Amino acid sequence: MKCTVETLSPTRVRLAVEVPFDELKPSFDAAYKRIGAQVKVPGFRPGKVPGRILEQRIGRPAILDEVVNDAIPKAYDDAIRDNAVRVLGRPEIEVTKIEDGDVVTFTAEVDVRPDLELPQMDTLVVTVDDISVSDEDIHEQVSALRERFATLTGIDRPAENGDYVSIDLEATVDGEPVEDGSATGLSHEVGSGQLIDGLDEALVGLSTGESRTFQTELPAGPAAGRTADVVVTVRSVKVKELPELDDEFAQLASEFDTFDELRADARTRIERVKSVGQGVQASDHLVEALIAAVDVPLPDAVVTGEVDWRQHNITHQLEETGVTLSAYLEAEGQSEEDFKAELRANAEKAVATQLLLDAYADQEQLGVSEEDLTQQIVTQARRYGVTPEQFAQQLSQNGQLPALMSDVRRNKALALLLDAATITDESGRPVTIAAMRSEPAGSPAGGSEDTGADSDGTDPAGVPGADDASAVPTDLGR
Repeated sequence: MKCTVETLSPTRVRLAVEVPFDELKPSFDAAYKRIGAQVKVPGFRPGKVPGRILEQRIGRPAILDEVVNDAIPKAYDDAIRDNAVRVLGRPEIEVTKIEDGDVVTFTAEVDVRPDLELPQMDTLVVTVDDISVSDEDIHEQVSALRERFATLTGIDRPAENGDYVSIDLEATVDGEPVEDGSATGLSHEVGSGQLIDGLDEALVGLSTGESRTFQTELPAGPAAGRTADVVVTVRSVKVKELPELDDEFAQLASEFDTFDELRADARTRIERVKSVGQGVQASDHLVEALIAAVDVPLPDAVVTGEVDWRQHNITHQLEETGVTLSAYLEAEGQSEEDFKAELRANAEKAVATQLLLDAYADQEQLGVSEEDLTQQIVTQARRYGVTPEQFAQQLSQNGQLPALMSDVRRNKALALLLDAATITDESGRPVTIAAMRSEPAGSPAGGSEDTGADSDGTDPAGVPGADDASAVPTDLGR
């Protein structure tokens, strides 16, 4: 087999491949076997019909079509391997010549990884925010823990905002009961707005055993959109009582003997969470610095595919919540044109990031061990609430193992870059990689801490935005 490689652009090449007929014997054998299994010829068992008989029956051109369809993918794979072509995506193949008994030639145009001039890793400089823990930060942390130990106590007075009530509800439309329009013993915080419109206003001033009728538009069910008369009856009124913030509370809610120790521990834990935030920021700033420093040619087809894939995933996630993309954009005050422009900009950033990290991984000859892959599978399985075995099976069935291995390799390249870079906070203090890689600790007494960002790369509504470069995972080999 002969092959020449023509560079069309920094990100695209054309391969011209010539395959002599004497190298097509395996493909001829496979073609005869496949066709022979489908053609019935008297005197021959299925799959045992000689090639010359098959050619007489269905014609030589039909055989050649089968041979070419079988041979070209293999020849293409051999060509990119022998010529070390680092392909991105699928090729556009055109058969240019079939000379029976002599040669088959074809061309393949395909996007490729560009050659990049990478800066030395130890020349990279990154600045991250200072870690600052305010009294308000500590107060929020301790208050969240305090809420966990609150108690509800019955009170003999009319309900007020902030009280907790047990209520019965019964809805009618035009005097007729609404299907599934009644409930008993519902717990509700007055003023929270968590149930139906008008309820909180109706509850204020009601005592235990009292009822009130109010009107509301039903949000769901067979009578959705219609105005209903709703009778609310209060069964009990309770107030929330919070424990005093003292040594007794510290002993109740934590392993500490004094409240001062509890506050000091809260400060330490917040600092740990913010140090992890520094690590995320360092990674982001490092990637941004690389993109600014390196001219990264982007394959247009790869970027377009990335945009389409991201939009599909965003649309799908919205549809699962019953919201259309247009409705979501209207609620966000964003035009479709701006959304698509933002989506493309972040797709370009994602593709550039992958190309850069792949280039460093190649330069440093990084590989992915079985241990690396297993660790990532375990981590991702925990995130999605499945067993590692189930997650690995899903990856295998969906053909996503290569993409996961690519992600692991890029993460190793990023870690190597962070190790080599000079990282300081805004005050000029060195920031250690060990601090950035530490796991976020839980809150005092096992409570939860909030780093201010959802772990799944989505906004608080659970929907990835167009401005989120990591909202949807991407892989250049897709």
